[in-house]
Amino acid sequence: MNILITGGAGFIGSHLAHLHLQKGDRVHVVDDLSTGRRTNIALLLGHARFTFSEADIVTWDGLDAAIHGIDRVYHLAAVVGVRRTLEDPVRVVKTNIAGTERVMRAIEKSSCLPEVLIASSSEAYGFNPRPTFRETDDLLLHSRDRLRWCYAVSKLTDEFIAFSYADKFGFKLTVVRLFNTIGPRQVEHYGMVVPNFVQQAVTGRPITVYGDGSQTRSFADVRDTVRALDLLAGNPLAAGETVNVGADQEISILALAELVRERAESDSEIIFIPYHEAYGEDFEDITHRRPCLDKLFQLTGFQHQWSLTATIDDLILRARAERGLLEAKELGLS
Repeated sequence: MNILITGGAGFIGSHLAHLHLQKGDRVHVVDDLSTGRRTNIALLLGHARFTFSEADIVTWDGLDAAIHGIDRVYHLAAVVGVRRTLEDPVRVVKTNIAGTERVMRAIEKSSCLPEVLIASSSEAYGFNPRPTFRETDDLLLHSRDRLRWCYAVSKLTDEFIAFSYADKFGFKLTVVRLFNTIGPRQVEHYGMVVPNFVQQAVTGRPITVYGDGSQTRSFADVRDTVRALDLLAGNPLAAGETVNVGADQEISILALAELVRERAESDSEIIFIPYHEAYGEDFEDITHRRPCLDKLFQLTGFQHQWSLTATIDDLILRARAERGLLEAKELGLS
């Protein structure tokens, strides 16, 4: 297959590129490297079936040509992270909404009409009062703190844009609402909690919990996530569907901090930072976020291979190895 991945030098996109190369596919990654990193795809750059274009999909004049002859498009390019959203909501709108509409127009003009998978977000559920979030639930966003919900609204808009184009022009589209994804290559910038906790625990710094830590999340390993995306994108039964992708085991952020500290055998102190200090303004957090995965399981038969503890252990080992390399370089040993 010929695969195009927008945002493919990012955390999830780079793992997806690796998966498809392992399967024998040809992969074209497009990324402007604003949040994606060249190091994420460094090992792929010399591969005969891999192509990388450093470009912004909003302005890139090579988009139409890139989609010509493509069998599948994963549209992952987006501004992500709560902190980044609050810092630059205008860029969120430009990249997330204008970028998606431009990708859809390019697909419309393509003669191949590829399979298309659009990455949306669990943020779209907002203040859903149910213990688990289903794809059929009503979506509840508060009218205050409008910039806080800029990202969620942009991803919902992406969903409507994509379904509108797919319905009119007849290509196969699946929208996935991604819940918290963690794993190798995720950086602690922009408020990503697990890599932040791991780095703090490994280096002995205080582990910083925002708020009182009672808010809960469900964390899925990226290596599981990309397998699910592949299964959905290639499944005719998933065409026209919105599907939750993530893990359905919930943990409080305080319990997560304690788990990371325990697995790292760290003496780091756990400290609490009020939201207004963390984000520079009054901030309203979602109290819980757990997906119902019934549709994912029914459509694909998907099974998770990574537990939260296994992923954390893996990340701790990687963080220690990277720290050892840095120390060796500083001592002139490598």
